[in-house]
Amino acid sequence: MNQALEENMMGALENVIDPELGIDIVNLGLVYGVDIDEDGTGIVTMTLTAMGCPLAGHIEQDVKRVLMDIPEVKETKVNIVWSPPWSKDRMSRYAKIALGIPD
Repeated sequence: MNQALEENMMGALENVIDPELGIDIVNLGLVYGVDIDEDGTGIVTMTLTAMGCPLAGHIEQDVKRVLMDIPEVKETKVNIVWSPPWSKDRMSRYAKIALGIPD
């Protein structure tokens, strides 16, 4: 995958807001990576802030919705992983400031 497409996909994912925290999933550090296969399936590897997150389905649907606007992405697969585990250290400076977390 070329860098421009990766940046486009990550940029689109910045429009997916975690409903509980009000910050996008990229700045929260929930997205571990994006890829696209030869058939145009966008693959998003990500985690959630906690196992059993009641909004997991909502976030997954939003991920699929925002990537539909990218012409190269024909469909999207979301891989939720738990390793490495998410921590506040993965958050961007912006997210930490917005949530009042010391840097």
